[in-house]
Amino acid sequence: MNSKPVAVIDIGSNSIKVLVAARGDDGALIVLTTRTIDARISAGISQAIPRLSEPGILAGIAAIQSLLADAAEFSPVKTVLVATSAVRDAQNGSDFRARVLAATGHAVRILSGDEEANLIGRGLTCDPTLSDLRDFYVFDLGGGSLECLAFRDRQIERAASLQLGCVRLTEKFVKDPSQPFSARANEEIRQHTRKLVDSAFDFSLPKSAAAIGTGGTVTVARAILGAKIGVSLEKSRPYVTLAELSELFDWLGGLSLAERKTIPGLPPSRADVMPAALATLITVAEDGGIERYRHSLYNLRYGLAAEALPESSAGGPPAFRSSE
Repeated sequence: MNSKPVAVIDIGSNSIKVLVAARGDDGALIVLTTRTIDARISAGISQAIPRLSEPGILAGIAAIQSLLADAAEFSPVKTVLVATSAVRDAQNGSDFRARVLAATGHAVRILSGDEEANLIGRGLTCDPTLSDLRDFYVFDLGGGSLECLAFRDRQIERAASLQLGCVRLTEKFVKDPSQPFSARANEEIRQHTRKLVDSAFDFSLPKSAAAIGTGGTVTVARAILGAKIGVSLEKSRPYVTLAELSELFDWLGGLSLAERKTIPGLPPSRADVMPAALATLITVAEDGGIERYRHSLYNLRYGLAAEALPESSAGGPPAFRSSE
């Protein structure tokens, strides 16, 4: 390593994650540790006046404290805490930030939708398995929002942050998450997704452009498909096809919440929002003529780590560039 490590904590709507990373002699990011806690701070995010609940705030602070303890073992020279859609949209987001500061001594930076999308883009350019791609889409589906990006010649040509997170849509359209997913909820989510995507994002890249999927939904879908054939996430195929997502949706959507919670590869804490998440990704794929999503774990945290770490003097991967 030619740099000391930094720590990044991403306070998302559905989960809170830590990444501790350093920069190698070749300029690439070296991952020292990573961990995710499903805290679901975003309950109530779909309300007309969204507020973080007291249980959500307490769960979020506890998760942050646990992840800070993980990071402390690596003695990071800098620790960055960021919050996205849930805190950004909540009326009491400033109160949450104040309570995190009081409990941990760390300030929380609230990212705008544009900042979030661009930092996700920066993270993707750090993924060594994607170094061959020039023109590609990126879709990062979280609990509160969907980030959509188009890269042309590895520069961001278009970025949009849409309120299409799976927690938000489940609260808005699913009357009883404990029951099988209804045809009505499916149709309403698809119409809503199509309307927002069509109004803010263009599928203007060449037909050969790849579509990268990041975030929990693609990760879990890949884990479920891998578990079906007895392989771990790491050893499973690094992509999921539209046909596979559709089959997965038909299967999971027909199950009750209790039945979904028993499926290998599907964390019980995500079982209630998984049908809505799949419906969203399927709609995006159909709208954009996408046959499969190539999976990457290099998203927001990696972009923040790249931003916080000094650039290598030895060259390395191409630096992130945005044309916006």
